[in-house]
Amino acid sequence: MSFDAALRIGLAAALVYACARILSPLAEILLWSAILAVMLYPLHRRLLVGVGERGSAALIGVVGIAVMLAATILVVTSLGSSLVAFVSDLRDQRLTLPPPPARLADLPLVGGRLTEAWALAAANAPGALARYGPMLRKPAAWLLSAARRLAAGEVSFVLSFAIAAILVGYGKGAAAFTRQVLVRATGSPARGAALAALAVETIRGVALGIVGVAVLQSLLLGAGFFVIGLPAAGLWTLATLLLCIVQVPVVVLTLPVIGYVFATADALPALVFAIWTIGAGLSDNVLKPLVLGRGLDVPMPVILAGVVGGVIAHGLLGLFIGPVVLATGYVLLVGWVRRIPVDAPPVGDAAA
Repeated sequence: MSFDAALRIGLAAALVYACARILSPLAEILLWSAILAVMLYPLHRRLLVGVGERGSAALIGVVGIAVMLAATILVVTSLGSSLVAFVSDLRDQRLTLPPPPARLADLPLVGGRLTEAWALAAANAPGALARYGPMLRKPAAWLLSAARRLAAGEVSFVLSFAIAAILVGYGKGAAAFTRQVLVRATGSPARGAALAALAVETIRGVALGIVGVAVLQSLLLGAGFFVIGLPAAGLWTLATLLLCIVQVPVVVLTLPVIGYVFATADALPALVFAIWTIGAGLSDNVLKPLVLGRGLDVPMPVILAGVVGGVIAHGLLGLFIGPVVLATGYVLLVGWVRRIPVDAPPVGDAAA
């Protein structure tokens, strides 16, 4: 290798390294922004007739940021008020617990200790805190760190919508550049365009059919939680969102909540809440066909692995990035393994 060739390779590697260092703090946000842009581009095209190119992108960005800000305020306010109420009750010795159930002592190995700790907390909460407080420092620190990551994730969502609106406004140029890169990588214009179409269809299918439906369903359930005044309603809403994404029936969470509401609220509000919650829990059967989510050919273990791995790697943002990215990779891998012919041009605007 000549000196000139080595110099060119070294300069190119240094430039790639410098760009990666600059973009690495924004990698998660940029990735989710690109997913949002792909998902929202059909809506952008429908709005072009009325408000124009820039107006459509601006409208999508403003509405998305407003929705995320409202959700952030609700979640943070709910969690903060619940935490303040808990600390206040604990300080004023107003925190009461029921006596431990009789079956708890029958558990092997830990039953006796759990019963003793529960009974002490029910009879003397400050004494239990003084005795078991040092053991709770690490879990408390973890919860505080999780709350900080949650707040950072909410801010990332707001920023992602702003960047996605910009990408949507430059959608044609971004799509053309992506196709050029794939054509250069595959060596075939038809194969590169078909690969881009397959990736876009998978991203939209997962983002709308799974993540989008889960968001809508959790918003419906969360509205009921907030209206009925459920303690820590924001935390319950996040839990329903996670269950909806991994396709676990939300009835495992909503049934205990309904029982709690019937035990603590009046009969009529509790009945209305139960009807609303059951209807919202079954809403995915209507929402999925509307957004064409039923046509996805992605096994649920892939979605589950994407959710778990995404949360571990990227926190709250990974809850949405993980399943979309992993499902896209799975579909492209299966297409490559099966060597499905992709020489036919993409249909419609799927390659956009």
